[in-house]
Amino acid sequence: MSKKIGVLVGSLRKGSYSKAVAKALATQFPSDYEIAFIKIGSLPFFNQDLEETHNEPGEWQEFRRQVQACNAFVFVTLEYNRSVPAVLKNAIDVGSRPRGQNVWDGKPALVVSVTPGATGAFGANHALRQSLVFLNMPTVQQPEAYIGSVTKYIDPDGKITNPGELKYFHLLADALVKYIDHLG
Repeated sequence: MSKKIGVLVGSLRKGSYSKAVAKALATQFPSDYEIAFIKIGSLPFFNQDLEETHNEPGEWQEFRRQVQACNAFVFVTLEYNRSVPAVLKNAIDVGSRPRGQNVWDGKPALVVSVTPGATGAFGANHALRQSLVFLNMPTVQQPEAYIGSVTKYIDPDGKITNPGELKYFHLLADALVKYIDHLG
């Protein structure tokens, strides 16, 4: 049975390093896995008043449907101030509401953090994992995915074609596939 992997990228920048990583990683899943990039850039900010007055934006409902249709997720994020960008946190919040209707519940995840620096966006990786624990999303523990010095791997066309890095991305994709199978 085919599985659908939702990919959420925490960067909106046109030449995003996170997007380059996400695209390269998406090519490493088995052919019977469907990859769906879920756009979060125009998702209106969560506001509980809209929820309580039943005036939720249609974009929230469409986003929740897209998330609900996926079996597992890959989160690829950069780091802002030792945490995740607001756009990614907002998407997580929108999907977790209304209370008792968390569309993330029980769905496996892989967290990949990306930076041109040396730390691999460690702070964002762990901040995101903390949110996923609360959402009841079992998360791949090993291998941990910190992509530091990412600019070394991006070619002039904005793609990652480095064989060593693609081999590592295959290892990450394989870990999520095995985790999905393990969880049944």
